[in-house]
Amino acid sequence: MRPATSTLHKICLLACALVALAAPASPARAQTAVQAEEISSKLASLEAPADLNLAELRQRALDRIKSKADAAALKRPPVAPELLRLPQVTVEVRFDPDSSIIRPESYQTLGLVADALCRSNMLPNTFLIVGHTESTGKREFNLTLSQRRADSIRDALVTTFKISPKRIQTIGLGEEQMRDAAQPAAATNQRFQIVTIAKAP
Repeated sequence: MRPATSTLHKICLLACALVALAAPASPARAQTAVQAEEISSKLASLEAPADLNLAELRQRALDRIKSKADAAALKRPPVAPELLRLPQVTVEVRFDPDSSIIRPESYQTLGLVADALCRSNMLPNTFLIVGHTESTGKREFNLTLSQRRADSIRDALVTTFKISPKRIQTIGLGEEQMRDAAQPAAATNQRFQIVTIAKAP
């Protein structure tokens, strides 16, 4: 392992250990370790770097909204189908209403994600945080809000959990790629995906 990578790994482990120590002792801590292992296992299966142009994906989502085509969520095909083919996990993070402020109870979830990203098999990888919203309010607002929320998650992982900013990119897709298009206003559509997009040589 290279010295820089070793140092980064130690910093990640220290940050995650401090979060774990701050939590009350309980059997749930062992479960958290298992969950982090499951997350890293799912994200580690990238075979080749993803050929993604995030600026083009953002523009694609914006163009769809502007065109007013397929206003009904059920009729909209995935706006970024290439993301669906990449290793990923779905994460539930709570925010204040119409805001990018992460609710305190969601920091435990982010700590779990950080723990997974700090594992040795994950350190060479870079990731994309994909923000989604449910279909309430205007599509333009939801697109902007999902980007702001994805950026907030990245900022929390970087500042609170000391994940390198070079390893995380973000994109917000608003309500353009729903988990449950049959129920566009359902809370399950407000989610975040952590997607593996590249592995360092």
